[in-house]
Amino acid sequence: MATDRFPDPRQLYILSALLAFPEDDALDALRDMLPMAPWLAPAIEELADKPLEQWQGEHTRLFLSGYPKTPCPPFESAYRQGQMGGTVAGDLEALYRRAGLGARLAPADYLGTLLECLALLEERGDAEEVIEELWGAHLDRWLPRFARDLQSHGEFELYRLLGARLAELGGGEVELA
Repeated sequence: MATDRFPDPRQLYILSALLAFPEDDALDALRDMLPMAPWLAPAIEELADKPLEQWQGEHTRLFLSGYPKTPCPPFESAYRQGQMGGTVAGDLEALYRRAGLGARLAPADYLGTLLECLALLEERGDAEEVIEELWGAHLDRWLPRFARDLQSHGEFELYRLLGARLAELGGGEVELA
């Protein structure tokens, strides 16, 4: 089963992977994604000329600890409640349990977790109600704003392109400028 929002679970896995902290093999991983995500080509070209430490710094600035404020924390609770954790994370943990999905090391409201959950549910094809709840009660409420923030604050093409793809996923307009 596939929703109209994003019919291919492999694309959801790619989007989730792009949120991960870049390790030594990250550029090779992007190149491996290229056949499924040709839109990554400009980002790969840019990153090939940058040291890994610079990429890691951009990731950290955007998602983990920008100063004076982290511009794009990839957590629903940060966007909807102004802080990490709280009721949003608990609601998502309960939703994952109802869908028969086990615990993860990442927080329940981490965007990568949400995208992987959607991909798994799409692959299973038996959880339309849970998928709709993930959209209506969760992603629709913050993903468009996160995508806009990523497009406007990202200094690397990779993150601006990721923001554009997430905007498409969330039904928003894509801004690549």
